[in-house]
Amino acid sequence: MMGPTSDDLATRSRRALDDEFLRRAVRFTVERLRDGKAKSTASIQDWEELRERARGIREHVIQHLDYYLARFTSELEARGQHVHFAADAQEAASIVLGLVQEKRARLVAKSKSMVSEEVGLNHRLAAEGIECVETDLGEWIVQLAKEPPSHLILPAIHKSRAQVQALFAADGAGAVPPETRALAGYARQRLRDVFSAADVGITGCNFAIAETGSVVVFTNEGNGRMVTTLPRTHIVMMGAERILPTLADLELFVNVLPRSATGQKITTYVNMITGARRDGEADGPEDLHVVVVDNGRSRLVGDRDFEPVLDCIRCGACLNVCPVYRNIGGHAYGSVYSGPIGAVLTPLLLRDEPRARELAQASSLCGACYQACPVKIPLHDMLVTLRQRAAEASDSMSPERLAFGTFGTVVQNPWLYRLTTGLFRALVRYLQRHAAGLLPRLPVISGWVRHRELPLLEGKSFRAEYRKFRKQAEKQG
Repeated sequence: MMGPTSDDLATRSRRALDDEFLRRAVRFTVERLRDGKAKSTASIQDWEELRERARGIREHVIQHLDYYLARFTSELEARGQHVHFAADAQEAASIVLGLVQEKRARLVAKSKSMVSEEVGLNHRLAAEGIECVETDLGEWIVQLAKEPPSHLILPAIHKSRAQVQALFAADGAGAVPPETRALAGYARQRLRDVFSAADVGITGCNFAIAETGSVVVFTNEGNGRMVTTLPRTHIVMMGAERILPTLADLELFVNVLPRSATGQKITTYVNMITGARRDGEADGPEDLHVVVVDNGRSRLVGDRDFEPVLDCIRCGACLNVCPVYRNIGGHAYGSVYSGPIGAVLTPLLLRDEPRARELAQASSLCGACYQACPVKIPLHDMLVTLRQRAAEASDSMSPERLAFGTFGTVVQNPWLYRLTTGLFRALVRYLQRHAAGLLPRLPVISGWVRHRELPLLEGKSFRAEYRKFRKQAEKQG
């Protein structure tokens, strides 16, 4: 789930902040998505009621996850299909590799699947000489660029048309012009050959219906239907938490998910798959395999602090309102899952990965993610808890522990607080007036002034002004 880079979060973030095009592109796109969601949800009078119902359904499922997974499995296997359970990422990739090799497939067409990214499926197949081609346009672009997705629903949010043109030219497009219609036309023709030649199709799974054994896939491109109907074998990669109890529950999420993700009233394509091709049907795979991936999810069931993170429906709404994501994009997180949900989910799934722990610092704790989340996941509270756990586990002599220990001592002693803040205030005011170039070199302040302007401090502090106000009030009283 973590990228191969050895850079830390601060280094990756600085690199992103120095990329002016990336910042403009990410900010422009997420603001459009955010505004689209706001407009779409404002047209529904009972949106808050829908959020609460969605949260209740997801909470119920997670609390009874074993039951609903068993029922889903029973319903699907009763239709002659196959369900495989993978304890971790390695086992999940091994199961899929085994199925592909069993079919003697050399070419795999894949629709968008964050779980497949999570388990490193493409790299595992490539190591065995099996070509796996992403057929979602954004996913294919980042695959050609040898990059992970930058956003949950818009993987190539950080790419310009000129960059896409260069990638397509290297793929064999020749002198295709850098225009959206021309670029999409090349992709359509190129991927059409993949659909017709692929032996196996792999998709993700937005929801699985326990009542019917159905797999539901939302897409805004027709590639999802091509991947699930043309290849002889269809493999579904599904996070273990993706269950809904009934088709009636799905009706709610068909409404909630697209509005939260892109502001659409409904996703362009909603594919509901219940088994393979039946006798007399003209298209569809000969067999269907669902790979249910745990990879740390079961550890969170029953965890009072973090169980609600499993309610996530991967809409990306939290990314679109996050001030941190808006400025650094997805790759700075160094993880498949970025934004607020990634900052919480990645450390929980990769609890033994030291680099994952720092992601909880990639937040202003403003709570905008909670307000945007269609299932009301309190991500800001979880980030605080993760920071607390990291602090408790850190070295007693770490700079952060020493800094906060000193801060705690200062704020608990009024005279020391007044002395320290007074001296610091005088120092900053002097530097602002006479040596502003030194501010970026000061501890703590340097991180703030590198990319923003520090307003000139007023002559008196709030406490001084308040004392003055109290004295005047006492005289008048």
